[in-house]
Amino acid sequence: MRSLEERIIKDGVVKDGSVLKVDSFLNHQMDIALFSEIGKEFYRLFAADGITKIITVEASGIGIACVAAQYFNVPVVFAKKSRTSNLTGEVYKDRIYSFTHECFTDIYIKKSYISKNDTVLIIDDFLAKGSALEGLIRIVNEAGARLAGAGIVIEKGFQGGGDRIRGKGIRVESLAVIERMEDDGRIVFRSGRD
Repeated sequence: MRSLEERIIKDGVVKDGSVLKVDSFLNHQMDIALFSEIGKEFYRLFAADGITKIITVEASGIGIACVAAQYFNVPVVFAKKSRTSNLTGEVYKDRIYSFTHECFTDIYIKKSYISKNDTVLIIDDFLAKGSALEGLIRIVNEAGARLAGAGIVIEKGFQGGGDRIRGKGIRVESLAVIERMEDDGRIVFRSGRD
């Protein structure tokens, strides 16, 4: 998505060669006009799939998932990263590794919120090595739901998660795929992206 790539170049900050800060428009302060464009693009890509639920992981994926859900007219379910007292009843649980926080964390989705009758679209802000996405995929599979695929805002192609998951036959649509980030702060997108 050209406008997203342009925004990443304009406002993204490369740190330590593999960290991309986009907190000024994506995952701290949120540019809702851009989110609307992103939501429309995910709808264009997945409209024919009969989506009944969108799922994501708290917290950074929630805003994007909610804006996209307006176009699909479906609910959003987000996997919680802690089992609080108000998360009662049976839950799906999976363990994922956060490369940002450098630790394992458990994620939870209440079983009554996803079922074998659902067609699920997973939406998230980033895809790097793929741990969070794989955890959500396992939960969708455990629920017996149909996975339409994953909509990712920014994929760090050089970290391999997207290619590995696509290699398993899972549809992953990333709106911006970064091939590499240079030490001078330059961001190079995967060829063939528009």
